[in-house]
Amino acid sequence: MSADRTLMSVIRTALSLIGFGFTIFQFFQLLQERNIIHGGTHAARNFGAALVYLGVGMLGIGIIYHVQFMRGLRRQRAEMTGEGYVHSQSHFPYSFTLLIAVLLLFVGLAAIASLTFRVGPLG
Repeated sequence: MSADRTLMSVIRTALSLIGFGFTIFQFFQLLQERNIIHGGTHAARNFGAALVYLGVGMLGIGIIYHVQFMRGLRRQRAEMTGEGYVHSQSHFPYSFTLLIAVLLLFVGLAAIASLTFRVGPLG
């Protein structure tokens, strides 16, 4: 359960980064399109895009860490069963939290595609 809690904290942080970054990017892009702000500076938009990239990267690394950790637990349980320390045949179920993390990763990738190529459902 601690692995799920860790993944949930990664999801929470990544969702915040992706959401704030996308909002900042879209807000400053809208201001520029309506000629409310002028100039060639794209610092705020670039900062928003960087937050989205950071959130998606963090989520990807969190998913990889979670999967590796769960594989290690399964491997350790198999070793303990083979040595006779554990007698029951219980398994670690696949995590609903992992499913949500993967779905959020796809949403984050769609946000990146929208920011970078101006395509997709978010563009």
